[in-house]
Amino acid sequence: MAEKSRIGVTGLAVMGANLARNMARRGFPVAVHNRTTSKTTEFMKDFGDEGPFTGAETLQEFVDALETPRKIVVMVKAGKPVDAVIDELAPLLDAGDIIIDAGNSHFPDTDRRTAYCAERNLRFMGIGVSGGEEGALLGPSIMPGGDVAAYSEVEEILTTIAAQVDGTPCCTHVGAGGAGHYVKMVHNGIEYADIQLIAEAYDLLTHVAGLSAPEIGKIFEEWNSGDLESFLCEITAKVLAKTDDTTGGPLVDVIADQAEQKGTGRWTAMNALELGVPLTGITEAVFARTLSSLADERQKASTTLGGPTPGGGENRDDLVEDIRQALYASKVVAYAQGFAQMRAASIEQGWDLDLGSMATIWRGGCIIRAQFLNRIRDAYAEHPDLDNLLMVPYFTEAVANAQDSWRRVVTTATEQGVAIPAFSSSLSYYDGYRRERGPANLIQGLRDFFGAHGYRRTDADGSFHTRWAQDGAEVRTGD
Repeated sequence: MAEKSRIGVTGLAVMGANLARNMARRGFPVAVHNRTTSKTTEFMKDFGDEGPFTGAETLQEFVDALETPRKIVVMVKAGKPVDAVIDELAPLLDAGDIIIDAGNSHFPDTDRRTAYCAERNLRFMGIGVSGGEEGALLGPSIMPGGDVAAYSEVEEILTTIAAQVDGTPCCTHVGAGGAGHYVKMVHNGIEYADIQLIAEAYDLLTHVAGLSAPEIGKIFEEWNSGDLESFLCEITAKVLAKTDDTTGGPLVDVIADQAEQKGTGRWTAMNALELGVPLTGITEAVFARTLSSLADERQKASTTLGGPTPGGGENRDDLVEDIRQALYASKVVAYAQGFAQMRAASIEQGWDLDLGSMATIWRGGCIIRAQFLNRIRDAYAEHPDLDNLLMVPYFTEAVANAQDSWRRVVTTATEQGVAIPAFSSSLSYYDGYRRERGPANLIQGLRDFFGAHGYRRTDADGSFHTRWAQDGAEVRTGD
């Protein structure tokens, strides 16, 4: 009788296939299955000699190939396909078996599926996996959520296949229910902001500093050796250095300027609105992608709407350094906002997220891995109940030191007519957050005038209302 596999993977597109290969390469017997049988056959032909695989043509064969309690990783497109696989699997499984959704599912769906499986005596886990196809094969960052006991049964596998930094796996149990997918969602939101900031820096270096793509690529290569060291800066340098085989010029110059999205950034922004967390950088990054998709409208507007012609008038070396500092300060704000959002969600959902651990597991394997995640980990180790990363001395000083450059970049971009929604909104957030008293007092006065919504005073307890359109008298309305 053939040895049973320790874990199964159904869904053999690139991510699923590479996760399965990662497990088998590290000695874990893996059963593989795909709805389209030819995909399984092709997988076994191409990769079957990489480790202990069992190929299954039917879902029943797949289930029968697994040791109990069965542990099944579902790697299909988020949404209805995940529900369809769960519906097909559930009747074939025994009490205590574990279904693991490792795709980019929305966390409320994960909560719903957890309850659905519990009604059938099955255990469900939603885990975030970051790192793309290369990370899935060589070592991703893994964010498991769900039942702790279920996690203990797959912990060895997940921590072994995860990226390792300084001997520490980039994998830790995040929390109950949809916590794993929630953290992955916010990770992707931060990624949106990070990429948008890089794109804005590239735009300024191109249209204001007048630099070519290869020249900008070399700048990003230099930046990647300092405080900005990160996977995204590293690959930005490589993308900008790539020559197009057809034109002989930079490949980036012939790529259409229409950014696509799969929804995680939008989910992050929507959730921030529901939580009441100011998530300006990530939200502006989502809007920027949406604006980029309006190619036909932008083409017409470019010949109709007036504005300055970018270029010239700036000391190039000074501008490049200003952009570097503005990029770093804005990046800090993006992470500060993302971590503040996770903190708020943790409180609302009762997840008890360890934010320092999130920084730890994002140091390797994932798309937003960066040098300063070590600083974030250390910040939460020292201040577990930290409200905002900007209040940690290291980040307070770093952003303060960069603010003059940051302000010059925003001013220059505005004067030159170059859109910088992420840079400018991040600076506005910083300025709004550091002010003891802003203009919301007038907002409350106006709301009270037209809607009798009331207001609070700075010199007395309780809530008040002014009878603006009547006798103008102020009345107390509550405690």
